[in-house]
Amino acid sequence: METTTPAVPVLMIFRDATPERYDAMSAAQREQLLDRWNAWYDGLVAQGKAVGGHPLEPKGRTISGAVGERIVDGPYPEAKEAIAGYFFLLVSGLEEATEIAQRCPNLPHGMIVEVRPVAGACHLAHSIGRQTMRAAGDS
Repeated sequence: METTTPAVPVLMIFRDATPERYDAMSAAQREQLLDRWNAWYDGLVAQGKAVGGHPLEPKGRTISGAVGERIVDGPYPEAKEAIAGYFFLLVSGLEEATEIAQRCPNLPHGMIVEVRPVAGACHLAHSIGRQTMRAAGDS
């Protein structure tokens, strides 16, 4: 009887600090890099590891403050490494996701790949769950 490891959801976040590097490439070099990127992603999809992913526009907004009163429109020139896109993966764990990230074709051009396991709930929900479990155990 074969046991399978449950798939772990992981988000790979692509940070691109140097888009100018791509502008400095010839059209043929950019096309070749894009072909390598697409082959990498398509291979992950074919293996059932990548279930989604998209590039992100450089524009957007950040909202902060006690009641969301601070809204800043992007692009964000103060950001050292803008989030350029993401892949949503289903893999055996953080090690496999790391190995996949190490094959990112844009790493030699300054891209940084952040690999983060997806949590089942936010920190607040976890802390409420712990309190509820503690209260139930006390009765």
